[in-house]
Amino acid sequence: MSSEPRPAPFRIPEGIFAELAAGGGSEQAVALLERAERARRLLLLRTLLDRLAPLPTPLTPAPEAWRALKEAATRAPEPVDRLLLAPATGGWIAHLLRRTHGTATGPALWAEAGYLCALAVSASLSAGTRADLRVPLHDGALVLPGLGMARLAHAGRGLTVGRARTDGGRLSLTGPARGGGEATLTVRPATVSLGGEGARDGGAREGDVVRGDAPGEEAARETTPPPGREPLLGGDTPGTLGGHEPPYASWIPLRTLAHRSPTGPVAIPLDDLDPYRDLDDPLPPARLDQDEAETWQRLFEEAVAVLAEPGGSGPGRFDPAAIHAVVPWGRTSTVPPAPPTVRVSASSGDSFGAMVIARPSSAVALAETLVHEFQHSKLAALLHLFPLLEDDREERYYAPWRADPRHLTGLLHGAYAFTGVAGFWRDRLTAARARGRGEGPDERRGLDDRRDVGDGHRPADNREGTRHDQAVESAGYHFALRRTQSRLVVRTLLAEGRLTPQGRGLVTGLARTLDGWLREPVPAAALARARTAALLHRTEWRLRNVVPVSDAAHAPDLPRFRSDRTTWPDVRTHAFATRPTAPRTADEHLAAGDPAVALARYADQLTVDPNDPHTLAGWIVARATLEPGRTARRMLARPELLQPLPSG
Repeated sequence: MSSEPRPAPFRIPEGIFAELAAGGGSEQAVALLERAERARRLLLLRTLLDRLAPLPTPLTPAPEAWRALKEAATRAPEPVDRLLLAPATGGWIAHLLRRTHGTATGPALWAEAGYLCALAVSASLSAGTRADLRVPLHDGALVLPGLGMARLAHAGRGLTVGRARTDGGRLSLTGPARGGGEATLTVRPATVSLGGEGARDGGAREGDVVRGDAPGEEAARETTPPPGREPLLGGDTPGTLGGHEPPYASWIPLRTLAHRSPTGPVAIPLDDLDPYRDLDDPLPPARLDQDEAETWQRLFEEAVAVLAEPGGSGPGRFDPAAIHAVVPWGRTSTVPPAPPTVRVSASSGDSFGAMVIARPSSAVALAETLVHEFQHSKLAALLHLFPLLEDDREERYYAPWRADPRHLTGLLHGAYAFTGVAGFWRDRLTAARARGRGEGPDERRGLDDRRDVGDGHRPADNREGTRHDQAVESAGYHFALRRTQSRLVVRTLLAEGRLTPQGRGLVTGLARTLDGWLREPVPAAALARARTAALLHRTEWRLRNVVPVSDAAHAPDLPRFRSDRTTWPDVRTHAFATRPTAPRTADEHLAAGDPAVALARYADQLTVDPNDPHTLAGWIVARATLEPGRTARRMLARPELLQPLPSG
């Protein structure tokens, strides 16, 4: 592994760019993006090493740590290459560069720079070389990127300096003990697969008590953890590794999600340890308990099976083996139960192939999110190669999947991601129709795992027919909604005139994909609900965000925004996915295709609160549905001008 930049220019073959511009990307296209990210990563790393070289540090200096890492790369280039190109490594490089520019904060700079020493230790362990480095310890713990975390027993609190020696894949770690003296640990670090394959290369497993000593104590191997207790949980004190410290040295392995691809088994890190696993600032470990980790594995297996279902081709289909890391967000236990949908997901251009996800209970929701976030990774990699647009970063554009105005780059990311999501639901629609005809596997975990569709009283055949019909309806709704919303944003991007030649080629490719999909048949009721949901979102967005100015100079596409706007929940997008069988509320009547009753219900609610934007949006859309024409189009174009509700 060399950090020297390569002189040859990086070029994308025309055919691969066309695949990516259409919203998809073959294995060859993804591999090319990964090579591009490798080149960029090494350039950034070279810049960072130059800035860290003169930094005063009690640790092994950056040039020496880099030499140890290069020595490991000479012996074992592939695992060390994967380590340097891991998402957390990219997050660390970007964060440290921001710190050197003064645009980010964190712990002592020398300690953050010491992540390079930890990388060198991990590289040496993977390659089996010898190394001797001074490393940063946080409450006696050392995170080893790509492997896990070692923790000394009775170690000194806070930030201290330890010593890590490696030889033949074995780690000897020493550091200051509380009260004086030295704490030690010896272990052969390894990851552990949640797929049941155990630790790699016979290394330490989850919760293993490893050889370790502290002053005045017997060897830690003679002390066993309390039954059922994790060796490390989220700390009681923010920024520390835990308030309940175990009295034994321990190895906490990085867990991996097991996935069998056509080319063999794949291990995808389920990273709850690395400080740079998130999107920006470093954060402490948030260890999942074993039940939660196993639930992730089960749900991931089911999501992979959903993605592997026979269906269409193009955007929305990808090999999950391309994922570089899944970072669980917001929960470390199976209690309370997870919601059916993904509440939080995110990715960063600094961490190609990684995705931060709050675990849902639904495999389909997880599969959709994997597609969504990988689309972001692909586009971020393209943006690293060449500019796609000229963006003044002014947040003034409508995004159908957001509560707030967006800038052009955010708009482009949304269009690219949701084109992939539309393709995902197009495939689900194809698969559901095939199952309904008896042409494919009948798997109950599929499209209808978000709700109970059986009533317990109908004959089995009727229940099966109803289940398939509802699966087709659900997939058709989501496909119709996302293709419509994405095409609207693509039109905005093309109309703004700020795209570069490459950007125009990409957005035009998305337009061709979406225009073809708009001609594809969708169940009529699902299509009607999707169109209604799209109108409701845009109408409520304008009511909540836009100042009601009737001046002709402020056209619908050039709004002035309210200073008091706040975020708001989009409850209708998913609520309209299912046609209500016994509607009660105004929204349910509108979703059931009865705008007259809905209009009356909305009007009753507006007598209580005439300025409620959620209710007013429903009234406007119901009225426009009942009385289509020029007046309806004007209402939908600038609904904010109707506040408060007009009479009649």
